[in-house]
Amino acid sequence: MNEIAKLTGAVEAAPADPLPHSIEAEQQLLGAILTNNDLYDRVASVIGPEHFYDPVHARIWETAAARITKNALASPVTLKAFLEDDEGLRELGGPAYLARLAGAAISAFAARDYAQMIYDLAIRRELIAVGNDIADRAQRMDVASEPKEQIVLAEQTLYQLAEQGQSDTGFQSFLKAVTDAVQVANAAYQRDGGLAGVSTGLIDMDKKLGGLHRSDLLILAGRPSMGKTSLATNIAYNIAKAYKKGLTHDGQEGAVNGGVVGFYSLEMSAEQLAARILSEAAEIPSEQIRKGDMTEGEFRRFVEAAKQLESCPLFIDDTPALPISQLAARARRLKRTHGLDVLIVDYLQLVRPATAKDSRVNEVSEITQGLKAIAKELDIPVIALSQLSRQVESRDDKRPQLSDLRESGSIEQDADVVMFVFREEYYAEREKPSDDRLDEMAAWQERMDRLHGKAEVIIGKQRHGPIGTVDLSFEGRFTRFGNLARDFQREQGGDF
Repeated sequence: MNEIAKLTGAVEAAPADPLPHSIEAEQQLLGAILTNNDLYDRVASVIGPEHFYDPVHARIWETAAARITKNALASPVTLKAFLEDDEGLRELGGPAYLARLAGAAISAFAARDYAQMIYDLAIRRELIAVGNDIADRAQRMDVASEPKEQIVLAEQTLYQLAEQGQSDTGFQSFLKAVTDAVQVANAAYQRDGGLAGVSTGLIDMDKKLGGLHRSDLLILAGRPSMGKTSLATNIAYNIAKAYKKGLTHDGQEGAVNGGVVGFYSLEMSAEQLAARILSEAAEIPSEQIRKGDMTEGEFRRFVEAAKQLESCPLFIDDTPALPISQLAARARRLKRTHGLDVLIVDYLQLVRPATAKDSRVNEVSEITQGLKAIAKELDIPVIALSQLSRQVESRDDKRPQLSDLRESGSIEQDADVVMFVFREEYYAEREKPSDDRLDEMAAWQERMDRLHGKAEVIIGKQRHGPIGTVDLSFEGRFTRFGNLARDFQREQGGDF
């Protein structure tokens, strides 16, 4: 045999690397199930037929599962009738193979471990397939497939693969649920009957909401120029500024006051958002900061505010048009690396669905469900800003309501809290009469004086509290919302 033939023969003889699998583990699990059907409920949440490497084993599992879920016996004898004509099983010895599986089952108590092992090996095979697919796509020079798009696709595929591994926690005893509820109430009581959730820094809003509760999805909606982003940045800054680390009520290390804030700014750049927060902290109008038009005192104040903000745990991601899958993956990464106590998304309609849907309503539904899933999975409040439809402008009373939410069905359904930002002053400014109408001008001036520097946050829905209106102050120059001083507080000159 010449050298080339030898080489060719060697190549042909070399077996391909087998994919990760364990036939023995599959046999042990199937044998255990066939001898004790009760084990099925313990492992069914971990694996399915798609996790078996051997297709015959997958079919045996599928047939057994179908009978057990109907409360029928699954044993070598009962399965024989369903699998007698199976070509693959015939190669392994026919129905006698089922009897051998049941006879060789060693330990029923290890069934869960075998199931986890089979699942882990299946995920490894999936990872190999994803890796091969990524390599294959990268190798193909396709004009329509840009490298950036391939990266996004790879991230989405890996995210979906990670999601498969999340088995449900299942039922928990009422005792555990009550204990958790008591711990939340105790945390609020320790704060002198204050808040169960994270404080927004706005006293009246905290009283109405009880703070920002874990695993809640809060929608903050409003028409353009109402100050949605300003209110969101104010809340983010207040929470990050108040951050203190320590031992929480459950003995874990975390935020005992304030929190780490993640801010997805899909509309504004990180630099613009930072300028807004600096404007509020330094009390210098943001347009002056942009132009550099500051006195020496103002500039010193600006630098001091910037130094204080350096230590604030506020993280901004200004990547435009993020898919909901990536948004979730990045939030997980932030929680793992720096911690995460509150997530803000500005704004909901700019988030992309993971896959294109046939209608915008279905896309928004996927996004709101995704945001609620993030809130529950990471156990944090998620605040999502939302646009309102134009029908508000056509009414005499411009106060928004739930039906004004764009694609409102899913937003209203999935949200735990829906709030609207409303500044009547904005509309009143645009109704200024002409100077020659003195009576109208006087009435308009009086109305403007009454409305100046005031804003409302209308709580249109709240699962665990009252609805109503929260009055806030608004300083347009610094885009800052604050606590509104009451008349009795002004008279007493006390803190507010």
